[in-house]
Amino acid sequence: MKPAERLKIERQRMPARDAAERAATFGEVNLGLPEQIAMREAQRCLGCKEAKCINGCPVRINIPAFVMKVAEGDFRGAADVLLRDNALPGISGRVCPQEVQCEALCVRGNRGEPVAIGYLERFVADWARSHPANNVENGPLPPSGFRVAIVGSGPAGLTAAGELARMGHAATVFEALHQPGGVLVYGIPEFRLPKEIVRSEVAALKKLGVEIICNVVIGQTYTIDDLMGELGYDAVFIANGAGLPLFLGIPGENLKGVYSANEYLTRSNLMKAYDPTSDTPLLRAKQAVVVGGGNTAMDAVRTARRLGADPATLVYRRSRAEMPARAEEILHAEEEGIVFQFLTNPVEILGDEKGWVRGIRCQRMKLGEPDASGRARPVPIEGSEYDIPCQIVIEAIGTRANPLLTKTTPDLQVDKKGYIIVDENGMTSKPGVFAGGDIVRGAATVILAMGDGKRAAAAIDRYLKSKQVRLQPAQIL
Repeated sequence: MKPAERLKIERQRMPARDAAERAATFGEVNLGLPEQIAMREAQRCLGCKEAKCINGCPVRINIPAFVMKVAEGDFRGAADVLLRDNALPGISGRVCPQEVQCEALCVRGNRGEPVAIGYLERFVADWARSHPANNVENGPLPPSGFRVAIVGSGPAGLTAAGELARMGHAATVFEALHQPGGVLVYGIPEFRLPKEIVRSEVAALKKLGVEIICNVVIGQTYTIDDLMGELGYDAVFIANGAGLPLFLGIPGENLKGVYSANEYLTRSNLMKAYDPTSDTPLLRAKQAVVVGGGNTAMDAVRTARRLGADPATLVYRRSRAEMPARAEEILHAEEEGIVFQFLTNPVEILGDEKGWVRGIRCQRMKLGEPDASGRARPVPIEGSEYDIPCQIVIEAIGTRANPLLTKTTPDLQVDKKGYIIVDENGMTSKPGVFAGGDIVRGAATVILAMGDGKRAAAAIDRYLKSKQVRLQPAQIL
């Protein structure tokens, strides 16, 4: 197909479940592309010799190569290319913000809409999952004899584990909770990332030889020194995330019915508290308010809506244009009836005589000069306070590093916020100990954590090989 013909093809749309139906259930919203539609979308790719889209991908997928395979109908070939660079394509194809990464650099975007790279990644991953094959090309190398411990089974940890296993190293992942997946299972709702997708991709890593041990809290069950000492690991990769929630610091936060988004989503997702028969309670409210503007806030408010809140209201202190949440998630929320209160900031949570939430007092804002983030600073408007009735308030304003691990490893250098300091290779101040993901960069996206995991695995491989070289003379003697 000539470039001129490709340019005439319009971007294909992802089928989605009806908004009214999905607002009351936890089934996945997006339904995936049918084969013919996926091929048609892939045919829009111009196959650029200098593929700028690859530069926008934190895990450096060879995007034109796998997309062209889809265009030809060679889905097996597309899967081989994709899995060579990405251990978790079914996950990243669903939750990665492609619109500000690979798709933002797609040349097609200069004359219309970019190629739907994320949709195609999801398509190939789903096709490969339903058409399993013994892939020798992407299989592991012979065993190296080295053992690597990975702390945390979130996106950074799982990615690093898969890469290390392919390199021939014995990778063991330690997970604090009772299911592997980290934020992928406790933080992202079923309607956006089905748990079965996570389980499937974890199972694929296990087939590579990755070992996952749950219910182990590093910093309590074992320390980093234990891992590198009595447990005999040659290197450690810390990817335990930044799961300590931040709060607004306003009056009323001690009332019953106030949640952090972390707690609310964990109870709903991992502990199945949305099920009335579950042993883990979760308040259901006729009216719910979520504070924040990121993807976690969107997940929380859409979960509250599915649990019966009507209205489920999102309060955000800036305008819609400044919201860091994905555009698709905002659109889906609007379709589902979420009420948005922009340029609004909470000043107090209101309670009744029994200590339960009855509402939240907010103040109108206006946008001023840009702050350190580059976004317009919200400025309060005097005398603009008003109340929103609700029975639960969910705060989704960010997280910070949990000191549980770092305080038991005093020679592990951290910054003033508690995040682990690493060099350009992901190495910490402790030799043989690497770190990546949110515990290094602060709360960020799944795909950035995956990129950290992939880079760290390469650095750990180099470190282990250098260690092997140093050991050779002693072994000869």
